[in-house]
Amino acid sequence: TITPENLADFAGVRRHKHGMGEEEAHIGAVTGLAWTEVGGELLSIESVTTPGKGEIKTTGKLGEVMIFDYGKNAHHRDIKVIIAGAGGAAHLPGMIASLSPLPVIGVPVKSSNSIDGWDSVLSILQMPGGVPVATVALNGAKNAGILAAQILGSANSEMLEKIVAYKESLKQKVLEGAKEIKK
Repeated sequence: TITPENLADFAGVRRHKHGMGEEEAHIGAVTGLAWTEVGGELLSIESVTTPGKGEIKTTGKLGEVMIFDYGKNAHHRDIKVIIAGAGGAAHLPGMIASLSPLPVIGVPVKSSNSIDGWDSVLSILQMPGGVPVATVALNGAKNAGILAAQILGSANSEMLEKIVAYKESLKQKVLEGAKEIKK
């Protein structure tokens, strides 16, 4: 006899429901492409896996569409925080922040056409009054993800508990490392 309790035993793995990611994801991420007449480079950044919407927005010649559409409308798609990675002149986080009512975390990225990444750092850090961008370290997408989770955790107790546990695990790593040094 099939019952609600043993249904999974008979039915197998639960099928993915389309749109589930859109119901659960609250962090949007955008990045750029640095290019000149002689070539280009995708601005890859260190990252961690989080649930997402599976969307790809393009930049470059379509950047205006991406920046204006994404920046102005992300909050309508239930995104709560935007992470924007950019190298070179790094205007992407600031452009998104100027249009979006959401918090924006800028990730400066060292690219082949940058000045050791400092141009990216300064471009994202030096935003005019009224256009805040929280800026993390060069290639610091991991910290951007953690900061985004902390922002979301301020209104989500389950996520906050995970952040507290994560911070405790960092403390334990430091204590274990200190023990190793003493040996």
